[in-house]
Amino acid sequence: MNYSYLYLAAIVIAVALYLRRQRRLAQQHALELKQSLEAGLAEPASLHPVINPSRCIGSGSCVRACPEEALGIVGGKAVLINGSACIGHGACLSACPVEGISLVFGSEKRGIDIPHVSPEFETNVPGIYIAGELGGMGLIRKAAEQGRQAMDAIRKRADGSHDIDVLIVGCGPAGLSAGLAAIQHKLRYRIIEQEDSLGGAVYHYPRNKIAMTAPVQLALVGKVKFGEVSKEQLLEFWQGVVQRTGLQVSFRERLTGIERHGTGFVVQTDQGRISARSVLLAMGRRGTPRKLDVPGEEASKVVYRLVDAQQYRGQHVLVVGGGDSALEAAIALAEEPNTTVTLSYRSEAFSRVKAKNRERLELLRDAGHLTVMLSSKVRRIEQRSVDIEHEGRTKHLPNEAVIVCAGGELPTPLLRQIGIRFETKFGTR
Repeated sequence: MNYSYLYLAAIVIAVALYLRRQRRLAQQHALELKQSLEAGLAEPASLHPVINPSRCIGSGSCVRACPEEALGIVGGKAVLINGSACIGHGACLSACPVEGISLVFGSEKRGIDIPHVSPEFETNVPGIYIAGELGGMGLIRKAAEQGRQAMDAIRKRADGSHDIDVLIVGCGPAGLSAGLAAIQHKLRYRIIEQEDSLGGAVYHYPRNKIAMTAPVQLALVGKVKFGEVSKEQLLEFWQGVVQRTGLQVSFRERLTGIERHGTGFVVQTDQGRISARSVLLAMGRRGTPRKLDVPGEEASKVVYRLVDAQQYRGQHVLVVGGGDSALEAAIALAEEPNTTVTLSYRSEAFSRVKAKNRERLELLRDAGHLTVMLSSKVRRIEQRSVDIEHEGRTKHLPNEAVIVCAGGELPTPLLRQIGIRFETKFGTR
């Protein structure tokens, strides 16, 4: 028996199967790109990859490295097939074997306002620093490094002339890292966070999402080699760091204004006034949750994100919004047993949503698992009910929880009022 023919046949079969799989994936990616363009999801929100087609060899290494599944191979080249899903993770950049990827801010169609900062992350307003996502850096590792490095500069300003040496706004990767550095430098610090949890944007990632793939240097902790780590593992790690180091965070406290006062600042929050020598702005670009501004919205049953659908099992729940976050929340809730879900959206149709979310929502609606009320507005929230204006009349619905997914208001106007200068980036570094 001539084994060489058997080996050759095996190789031919393997190559044929590989090429068949690649063609199938290319067709799938082309379809996803088409759907993304039709749904208005092609424009990235912030930092994102741009592929140089003359360098790209179509290896697919960047596609496999992307935890958001935002990249695909179309026509033999890597393409950003779902720009809105990209969060600037940056894993694609290091995965590319031919250095054919650059990370840029904004696009030709959508500009991104990025604040001017010095190499020490100080803005044009002396004493105010910006680190992390607000400065355009969505990479967790880089954000943490910026927080630590900014604190190296801030400690040189500390002179005991104010109540605290530094106020840190936000406890995402940049804020947490900065807080640890403040402890290491024996600075009088305070961290405020408008939400009730640490982690910043990471907290809002989907379950089991890969959150970090590169080592990071943290003050008091040292070099942490995560490798690939899920959102849950990363949050658990940070919780452990907070407990071990005694890092103090004031949750549910929101920044409302900053005024120059002598050699430092008086910072106004919704909890009071703080005198600080320096301010480090480490909040994300999600901004403050956009509210409905209706009677009863201050009730504790009103929240602005869905954390765990199971906690609403068996309840009457209203979801407000028309983006992917609203649809995904309604879908998750509708899949819980004995849960009555209503989705209210002010426009006539959903736009800029993923096709799979739209299709899943329609299936659940057709099966009677949830109610969709388009062209509707919430008018009042009461303890056990909600009033919704729909089709020319007000409907009174039983309700035990309201989840508002209406996006956020970016802090840019507040920062401009302080005097911080911005540059609008259109697809540039």
